Amino acid sequence: MLELGAGHGRDALCFARQGFTVRATDFSPTGLRQLRHAAHEQDVAERISTMVHDVREPLPIPNATVDAVFAHMLLCMALSTGEIHALADEIRRVLRPGGTFVYTVRHTGDAHYGAGTAHGDDIYEHSGFAVHFFPRALVDSLAEGWTLDEVHPFEEGDLPRRLWRVTQTLPG
Repeated sequence: MLELGAGHGRDALCFARQGFTVRATDFSPTGLRQLRHAAHEQDVAERISTMVHDVREPLPIPNATVDAVFAHMLLCMALSTGEIHALADEIRRVLRPGGTFVYTVRHTGDAHYGAGTAHGDDIYEHSGFAVHFFPRALVDSLAEGWTLDEVHPFEEGDLPRRLWRVTQTLPG
């Protein structure tokens, strides 16, 4: 599986402990070094490879070679809607037919939505951190041409962080 925006590896490590082989990507070389260190400590280093990558660029992965893609909160970063659609197109390109894309995003039903400074495109800045909140229409548009398996609401973290976990499958 491919994890986009792996950070220091919380999810990649969990997937590796469950038996998955994970290619973890992130913009931060520091986070990926921390991930590799933790993978060695947890004896799952053989299941995890890392790659520094900016998701605003094409994925350096051949067509139809990935079984699953996971991105926790990555699409909520200060990416424009156009950049998010371009990334979804790249994910479609690298997934094998029948492959699954699972992502989580903050949505416009969050209690903090709009509490910061608006920058357009449903991007808000609060305390120096930019967040792209997802209206349901954006989730639906990203699923066009896919099978939208589930949009599951959940909360995470100390603050009210209302999220959706979206699971969609590339038709086989």
